[in-house]
Parts: sequence; structure tokens; C-alpha cells
Amino acid sequence: MSEPLLRVRDLSVTFPVRGREGWPWARPRPLRAVRDVSFDLAAGESLGIVGESGSGKTTLARALIGTVPAAAGEARWQGEDLLRMPPAARHRHRRDIQMVFQDPLAALDPRMTAGEIIAEPLLVHEPRLARREVRARVAQMMERVGLLPNQVNRYPHEFSGGQCQRINIARALVVRPRLVVCDEPVSALDVSVQAQVINLLGDLGRDLGLALIFIAHDLAVVKHICDRILVFYLGRAMELGAARDVVREPRHPYTRALVAAAPIPDPAIERGRRTAVLEGDLPSPLAPPSGCVFRTRCPIARPSCAAAIPPMQDFGGGHLAACPHTGQAGHGEAPG
Repeated sequence: MSEPLLRVRDLSVTFPVRGREGWPWARPRPLRAVRDVSFDLAAGESLGIVGESGSGKTTLARALIGTVPAAAGEARWQGEDLLRMPPAARHRHRRDIQMVFQDPLAALDPRMTAGEIIAEPLLVHEPRLARREVRARVAQMMERVGLLPNQVNRYPHEFSGGQCQRINIARALVVRPRLVVCDEPVSALDVSVQAQVINLLGDLGRDLGLALIFIAHDLAVVKHICDRILVFYLGRAMELGAARDVVREPRHPYTRALVAAAPIPDPAIERGRRTAVLEGDLPSPLAPPSGCVFRTRCPIARPSCAAAIPPMQDFGGGHLAACPHTGQAGHGEAPG
């Protein structure tokens, strides 16, 4: 098998947090936002990362692009460890790894026009490019993402939310990257616009051969656009597998709860089905449960779950889940 485009192994991110009392002189405690996460990403593949708010999805993405320091592990980009590179070496790879942020308007400089925003990465990474070529590349990318040529001199406040996100996508793609990290790119948009942006990202990924890391809450959205899904809970990976397998036959109890919580478009089926609700509150990341971090809310938890962190088990076809008791006690297929 060929070497993956991105190989992540045991990646961890830790933040120092002041003591429980909140006093500035209190000794900081470690908040382990991401713990021992591993996955591979092939060229042209799309990986969806799902989980509750605060589970560490965005922190993982920011560690990969270098805006958050990693505490441990490695992220090998074509054989080179991004986490150990000096700033000058890391700069060479920035054009290859771009990011689309969650809030489309906040990610744009209000003092710059759409054309200037999209052209900025070209001026940084290809400073010797002629102005005529820059304008041509910007116009070509605007057309590619569904923006009109006469909008090149408009400012961000003159665009709708969906159009602002298209500008963000154009800015990320204009330098022809190999990987684009999308941090909940449709969560701030109207439902009617979400489908347009999702379809746009899917089409661009297929047409340009891009690898995508797509972060979202909605399993249905991730299943539509991604080849594989990584399920996150409290900074740890719970399940990883082909999108179809994870949604249709989830192996981890947490994934089953996420699938069960997703609404079904058919009102008759939705009214008639029983939805299992997770009990208990999400634990604090400052004091996560011992062993399996999901055990305090797990319907099939056992005393042994508190003793050790369960490793990922392969259920065939690259479908991994961190639960030794899955499929037991009557828990097999996905609810609904």
C-alpha cells in the first residue's frame, strides 16, 4: 500500500488551566483536550470528524494546521512530522494544508474586498506571480465556487453568509492545496444554504482530488460528503470506519446514541420510533473518568470499564471501535 498523505499517531493536545478557585496564583492544571488520537488520510480521501461540542474536534484540526501546539504524538505529512518542524520548514507546507473556518463573516477581513481576500494567499506563497496571473487565478476560482466576476470589488458585509463562506473556500483553494480542513463550515448558515455549500465542497473535492477533513455535528451531513467517519468523545476517538458502516452499523455505544439522535426525514417513521436518550452529564475534561471516558453515560458499562482505557478493536474492513463489550447484552444493530 502507498504511504498515506497524512499519518497521525497518538496526537495529544494539553492546555494549562488555572486552579479550581480561579485565582491567578493558583497552580495550573492540565486540560487534555485531545488524547492519543491516531488515523491515516489518503490523497483524495475525505474524513469526517463528529462529536458533541467540546469534544476536541476543532482542537485536533488546529493542531494539524499549526495554530495550536501539540503536547505529544506525531502528524506525518508525506513522511515529515509537521509537529516537529521549525517555523520556516512549516511555512513551506502551509499552502498544501488550508482551512475553512466555522464563522464565514468573522474569518474575512472587513477592510479587504473579495478579490483581495482570495488573492492574499497567492501573494504570500507565490510572490513572483504576475498581477495579471493573480487576477486570472482569482477570477477562475470565484467562478468555480459560484461567485460572479462583478463581485470581486465588494466587501464582506455586502455578501450573504453563504457567499462569505464561498469566499473562504475560494481563498483556501486558490493556492491549489492537497488537504483542506473544514471546521463546521455550514453550522452558521441557513438550512437552505447548507446543502449548496456541502455539495460545493463535495464537487470540488472530487474534481480537484483534494483530501478533506470535515468537522461537523450532523452525522447525515458527514455521511453525505465523507468516505470515512471518526467519532470523538471527550478528546478521545471512539470509532473509526467507512461512513456507511459507522452510520448503518455503529459499534460503539456513543456512536449508536448519535445515530439514534439524528432525526429521520419521514414524519411517520420519526413519530413511531423510540429514541434512547443518554443519561448523565458530560464529564469535565479537567477530571475525565478513569478507563473509558464514556463509561459514566454508557448503557452497557461494566466495572472493568473503569480499570483501563480500551484500545481500538478491528471489526473488519477497517471498522474500529474502542469498546470491548460492543455487540453484547443485546446491543448489536443501530437503533431505528
